Amino acid sequence: MTTANKVTVVRILLIPVFIWFTLDYIRNFQRDQTREWERIMACLIFAVAAISDGIDGYIARRYKQKSELGAFLDPLADKALLVSAMILLSVRFKDGSPFALLPLWFPILVISRDLMLLTGTVLIHMLAGKMTPRPRFVGKCATLFQMITLGWVLLKIEYPPYEWPLYAAGFFTLVSGIWYIFDGVKQLGAHEAKKS
Repeated sequence: MTTANKVTVVRILLIPVFIWFTLDYIRNFQRDQTREWERIMACLIFAVAAISDGIDGYIARRYKQKSELGAFLDPLADKALLVSAMILLSVRFKDGSPFALLPLWFPILVISRDLMLLTGTVLIHMLAGKMTPRPRFVGKCATLFQMITLGWVLLKIEYPPYEWPLYAAGFFTLVSGIWYIFDGVKQLGAHEAKKS
C-alpha cells in the first residue's frame, strides 16, 4: 500500500471518531451539559481529515503513487466525511441542535449529485467496460466550498454568516453535476462509435 493510500485510510478511520464527538456534543447540549471540548475535537478531526485530502493527492502526484485503490478510496473518503457532517448539521433534532442548521436543499443537492455520479459510473462501467474518471476544477471547487461551509457551521462563526460559502457550494455542486453528466454521455458516445 502506498503512502498516499495510507493517508486516505487514516482519513476514513477519522470519520467515525468525528461522528462520535459531534453526536456526543449535540446530545450533551440537549441535556444542558454543553462540553465545548467535544466540539473543538470534532472541528480538529474534521480539519485534519479535510487537509489530508490535499496531502494524499499531493503525495500521489509528487511521488508517482497514483493507483486504482487510491482512485477508489480518495473520493469515497471525501464523500463519507462530507455526507456525515452534512447530515449531522441538517437533522432537526427533537430537543434542538447547538449548531446553525443547514437548509435541507443543501444535503439533498449534494447527495443527489453523488448518487447520480455513482449510478453513471456503474452504468458506463457495465456498458463500456471501462470508466475514465475526469476530475474537473468545478468539482474541486464544489468540494472545497462544501468543506468551508461545514467548517463554518462547526466553528459556530456567526459573522459573516455561513450563507456565502453555502451558496457557492450549491452553485459549484450543481454545475459539476451537469458537467459530469456531459462527460459520461461523451464517454458512452465514444464507446458506441468504436463499436460501429
